[in-house]
Amino acid sequence: MHSLTIGGARKQLANGEITSTALVESALARIDAVDGRIKAYLSLDRDGALAAAEQADKKKGSGVLHGIPVAVKDVLCTQNMPTTCGSKILEGFIPPYDATVIEKLHDAGAIILGKLAMDEFAMGSTNENCAFQVPENPWKAGYVTGGSSGGSAAAVAADLCFASLGSDTGGSIRQPASLCGVVGLKPTYGRVSRYGLVAFASSLDQVGPLTKDVSDCALIMNVIAGHDGRDSTSIRREVPDFAGALTDGLQGVRIGVPREYFGEGMDPEVEKAVRGGIEMLREAGAQIIDVSLPHTEYCVAVYYLIAPAEASSNLARFDGVRFGYRDMESDSLIDMYRQTRSQGFGDEVKRRILIGTYALSAGYYDAYYKKASQVRTLIKDDFSAAFTECDLVVSPVTPTPAWKIGENADDPLALYLSDILTISANLAGIPGLSVPCGFSSDGLPIGMQMQAAHFNEEILLKAAWNLEQRAGVVDKKPVGLD
Repeated sequence: MHSLTIGGARKQLANGEITSTALVESALARIDAVDGRIKAYLSLDRDGALAAAEQADKKKGSGVLHGIPVAVKDVLCTQNMPTTCGSKILEGFIPPYDATVIEKLHDAGAIILGKLAMDEFAMGSTNENCAFQVPENPWKAGYVTGGSSGGSAAAVAADLCFASLGSDTGGSIRQPASLCGVVGLKPTYGRVSRYGLVAFASSLDQVGPLTKDVSDCALIMNVIAGHDGRDSTSIRREVPDFAGALTDGLQGVRIGVPREYFGEGMDPEVEKAVRGGIEMLREAGAQIIDVSLPHTEYCVAVYYLIAPAEASSNLARFDGVRFGYRDMESDSLIDMYRQTRSQGFGDEVKRRILIGTYALSAGYYDAYYKKASQVRTLIKDDFSAAFTECDLVVSPVTPTPAWKIGENADDPLALYLSDILTISANLAGIPGLSVPCGFSSDGLPIGMQMQAAHFNEEILLKAAWNLEQRAGVVDKKPVGLD
């Protein structure tokens, strides 16, 4: 049962062929058998999930996720369950409330199995920055899952849950989804509530689903999207039926291929798989055109000024006073601050706090943060111009398939560049999606990225669903886990 999609599980639940308790027991058995190798879960609510499944079987519900076991990235607040953000500074912290998206999952009848591994405070592209464990790619032992939602992607790929939620600040849903061969969607900024999402960079962060197929992704979006008065960045906008957008054929759809996204540093196997996917979209009826995003070369520099600057401000709240870890040996308040943050934060978090504090400091703000914000507007304008010519833009998600754990551990710049094709969507606030389109010669998944104008998630899901039907890779599973 653990290999079912949400759609398949819902059908069998409705027909009385299986029970929610059986689904949860199957997922837990899978976790016991496989997660010792994958290391996707940071915490598991075994008793709570079984109790919730028993209640679901007694009370037939109408929620679209009624009785379905899911898991969530450990950056989302969960009442009565630990929320560590992959950091020792929050080890043992249990929030007194649920994030809005968690409330919506509960209201839809979902059962939360546990919390999934992530780069500390979502800062990373490989999940090697998690303070507790480093997840491994289900497709190949010893290879990265991607990050920062690496545990979420690995758990879905390895059938350790039926779907998961992640967060995306610069590609942290789409990049691990691509490297682990699942579907991942970063919605338009403001489409999904950020209330209860522990902030990394507030103008970039967005919550989204990681699922086994596009239909499940649309289903989860139907659940979690919508206005939330507790989030000042949440948009008052009617939520469409995302699942209803999945229709066959792309006649009249214009697909732009940005010339700047195919160039030096691109793995030939990645380019071949993505261009093959583009041809499948053409066969589905889409018109393929060339477009230009001329400020693409500045995306990495802009992102790594804006994101650390916002992080340095957001992470100032972790000071050992109100919650989380506190150094008990200090003999002064300032020393307690210093020792708590030095001992509680990992190297990557410290690096970004220092970069961000420097960029915001007196005398440097105009030269760095202000200039980056101005170029950010130019990047957004590039997309606005492109979307007058096309309905969506397609490209690879990452320049390469997954790489070995530790391969770039001493080269932060190389890791930063692995997000070069995804961070522009966050800077512009537009939706982006990763859908599997092929495999490398080593059997590692390759994803295609699709990006659309603000609040046009339906066209992304429709195009991804059409590709999925033709690519024939969605049913392939990692070998050697059973």
